[in-house]
Amino acid sequence: MRLGVNIDHIATVRQARRGAVPDPVEAALTCERAGADGIVCHLREDRRHIQDADVRRLRRAITTRFNLEMSIAPSVVRVALAVKPDQVTLVPERRQELTTEGGLDVAKLLPALRPLIRRFQARGIAVSLFIDPIERQLAAARKSGAGVIELHTGRYANARDRARAPSAAGWATGVPSAARLTATPARARELEALQRAARRGRALGLAVAAGHGLDYANAAAVAKIPEIEELNIGFSIIAHALSVGLETAVREMVTLMQREEAHAVSA
Repeated sequence: MRLGVNIDHIATVRQARRGAVPDPVEAALTCERAGADGIVCHLREDRRHIQDADVRRLRRAITTRFNLEMSIAPSVVRVALAVKPDQVTLVPERRQELTTEGGLDVAKLLPALRPLIRRFQARGIAVSLFIDPIERQLAAARKSGAGVIELHTGRYANARDRARAPSAAGWATGVPSAARLTATPARARELEALQRAARRGRALGLAVAAGHGLDYANAAAVAKIPEIEELNIGFSIIAHALSVGLETAVREMVTLMQREEAHAVSA
């Protein structure tokens, strides 16, 4: 299983002072040295963190796989077509949200997505669709012509049972010593939805990735799903890096994923 590290929040810190540091390109190279299989960034329409120049510099600098998250806004599409990342991941985007909330409504947007996907593919750019793990969106993704889906794991990551207080183990902050989440019915239901969607996506001939809200505790169960080929993780790695350094934070996530994948294969 591959790990894509999202470096948006390196740019978030930089933009707080509108300066040159910390540099997302330098961070991306550190992630690669630590074992990341790819670098992810989101060029938002409002350019709140990653900037156009960052995208161009990343394309030149990184040696792994460059995955550009983006909406279908024309200004962002123009940048993506010019820069030619290895992959674009089409996501929904609202100006007031703190982070991406929910999956892309591919079923609704299918008439607009089909020609756009063909444009990217004609330029040699793979296309992934960030979708909720539900049948309607899986079927639409297959019809769109995209070759990859990324399952939105936010509902799983945020699952809580009303009758239970959140665990005090510290997993929400991304501390690796908090090895597992407490099993709860709500979380189990969301994990089952991801498992079903991953199986269905593979059956439809789509490559399957997953991401959003994953950390050093809740990623373990997702890493065991055999149909999922890649996890894309950002915030928890960057947050943990404040304590241990970015290279160590990435290595710990790589180790966790490798361990869980090995356990799943041997089970």
